[in-house]
Formats: sequence, C-alpha cells, structure tokens
Amino acid sequence: MEPRIKARFNETILKEAAARYGIAADRIKLLDGFESFMFEFTRDGQPGILRLSHSLRRTPALIQAEVDWINDLAAGGAAVAGALFSAGNNLVEAVPDGEGGQFLVTAFARAPGAHAGKDEWIPPMFDRYGQLIGRMHALSKQYTPPHPDCARYHWDDDINMNVEDFLPDGDAEIRQHFHALLARLKTLPRDPDGYGLIHQDAHGGNFFVDQSGRITLFDFDDCCYGHYIYDLAMVVFYALVNREDAPRFASYFFPTFLKGYQRENRLDAAWFKEIPHFLKLREIDLYAMIHRSFGPGPYDDDPWVACYMEGRRERLMANHPFVEVDFTAFL
Repeated sequence: MEPRIKARFNETILKEAAARYGIAADRIKLLDGFESFMFEFTRDGQPGILRLSHSLRRTPALIQAEVDWINDLAAGGAAVAGALFSAGNNLVEAVPDGEGGQFLVTAFARAPGAHAGKDEWIPPMFDRYGQLIGRMHALSKQYTPPHPDCARYHWDDDINMNVEDFLPDGDAEIRQHFHALLARLKTLPRDPDGYGLIHQDAHGGNFFVDQSGRITLFDFDDCCYGHYIYDLAMVVFYALVNREDAPRFASYFFPTFLKGYQRENRLDAAWFKEIPHFLKLREIDLYAMIHRSFGPGPYDDDPWVACYMEGRRERLMANHPFVEVDFTAFL
C-alpha cells in the first residue's frame, strides 16, 4: 500500500465507515490488503468484506463504475461476489480523511469457500475457472453502464499503466523494452468482440472455491476496458509465475481452462498470438509495482516476492520471454 494512504488511516475513519454500513464494532476484523484496507465483517448474520480505498487512487465515479459492473455480472449469472448497499442505500460511501481527501468505502458479499489448495489445482477446477472467465467476457460484451458519467479507464491510461513512475533509474533497457511493447500493444484493434470490461487480476488469490467446487471471483479493483485476451494472459501469468515447471504446467492447465472458457465465449484465433506480449507486459508491471510497494529489496519478509524478483531484472534487461510456450498450439 502507498505510504501516503496508509498514513491517513485511523480508527475514527474505520468506525465511521462501519457505521455507514450498519456494522457493529465487534463484528469487524482486519484482513490483508495490498492497495486498500480490507476488513471481514458480519451484518445480520451474513459475512461480508468491507474495503476502504482512497481518492488518491480512485475517484468515486471509478468505484461506482466498478460496483455497477460487478452487480450486473452477478445478475447475469457470473459467480462473483456482489456489492452490498450501505444503510443509506448507496454502493459507495465517502468518508473524509481530514486532509482534503476521502476514503471510499464499499462492501461486498463474502465469497463462499476458501482459496484453492495445491491439490485442487486439477483439470475439473481449470475447466470451471475458464467457464467463469468466459461467462464474464460474454456478459461484458452486452454491458452498458447505468451511469454514463461513471466509467472505468482503459488498460493503457496513465492511472493503470504507470509503470515508468516506479522503474528504478538504472533500468534503462527495461524502460526501452516497455516502450516498444506498449507501442505494439496499442496498435491492437479494440473491436467489441475482443475488447471490453475485464477483471485484469483474475488470479487464484482473487477467487474462492467452495465444497462443491464452485468458484466465486472477487476483487475487481483493477477492472478496466481492455482486450479479453489480456485477461486470459493474466490468468496464465499467475498460474505459471514462480514455477520451475512453467512450460509443462502451461500444457497441463491451459487446454482445459480454454475448453471451459469457450463454452461461454469465443475469441478469434489471432488473439492467442498476443498472449506472450501481454505476459511480458504483466511481468514488467509487477516488477515496477514491487519496487513501488517494497522498495529495492531485499525481500526477506515476503518469500513470494523474493522468489519473483530473484534474477528478474536480468531477465527483463535481456528481454527473455516470460515463458517459452506457443499458446496457439492449444487451439
């Protein structure tokens, strides 16, 4: 989390946020949060998640656009954790931070189940995972925002693609590779069949699986207008990252995931040639965001980050592919 946002948070703000949603003080508990403050709560016997974002990151209109889309997806049959109304019948509540900004408060139903364990990453789950993302994209193609003045940004807008702000000064080669990659991706068509609202972060940390195997997706904080294949690339990136057997696992995971996806939505075969480029985009983006949030290292307090950053600079400087896989071979 950005230090300037963390410094503005206090118990008074939390109490006001909870009160806006009718949550008793003894029914709320802090959870981990990377970009926002996250809390688990119980209201009227039902579990939920309270999120406090900040106006330094998102405007009220952007968050309204996020929750509008989430609830449209839920109404359309996609298994997502829906946004809940406050006591004042709002989906977004603004709590002043005392320094001229606002904490923007939203609440969501808690997804049933828990994160998928290692033993659950098997073909039946891959298929359901793909079907959920496919359903989301199919619904996105039909979606019209209910509030015309509330719209999410596009994937290449500065608010989303601020990689250069956080790349270290000494990473000139990485900066050059990023410029070339961004220029290429900006030339891709934005037709309705391949471009619309996407989750942009639909990895295993952002869904739960219940005892029946049903997957429920949450954390739409990064949703934006983007290429549907970018969403698929994000799924692939996090399924493979930090794995020594990444090419082999791609061959195990992706065909079944794609089969599930294609039951709900179809993409032109040409899009699958772009997966390596979107993988590289995420690889550079994550490298920059780790520098933003954790500094230059060492990363001893976070083994996952430490594993990701080991040798990463050298790989990015050399512009090595994220993974040596031909994704068109799975079609």
